Amino acid sequence: METTSRQNTTSRVSDIQQIEIPKIKDSRGNLAVIEKDCIPFTIKRVYYLYDVPSDAFRGGHAHKTLYQFLIPLSGSFEVRLKDSDGEQLITMNKPDKGLLIVPGIWREIENFSSGSVCLVLASEEFDEADYIRDYEDFVSFKGL
Repeated sequence: METTSRQNTTSRVSDIQQIEIPKIKDSRGNLAVIEKDCIPFTIKRVYYLYDVPSDAFRGGHAHKTLYQFLIPLSGSFEVRLKDSDGEQLITMNKPDKGLLIVPGIWREIENFSSGSVCLVLASEEFDEADYIRDYEDFVSFKGL
């Protein structure tokens, strides 16, 4: 299922998926592979968060059209997701499990453990116009 680039005002926290990343187990170490249909979009941007202080948080925004896939490469962190149905907190701590965040969901990433690294695969290149950075604007965008 390839994603489309249209604004999503109907998405819900229940649309968020944790996806197991295929892995090859080996006595020398495991290899995780993201290809083909592992995630439902073509990757157009890759970035990662690291050296985030444990009392800081990242995110604090929503996207109108962008899909993201978050992977905890090292350590752990929590992802707080919000919409009209409420709030969900997901702990990410396994490098072979990613979190697919659909457009139209408010997200905050917090409680980073020491040495944690969060890899983000995105469906689009950076576009400031796609961000909703104010929570009240998000509420208005969703029609809540």
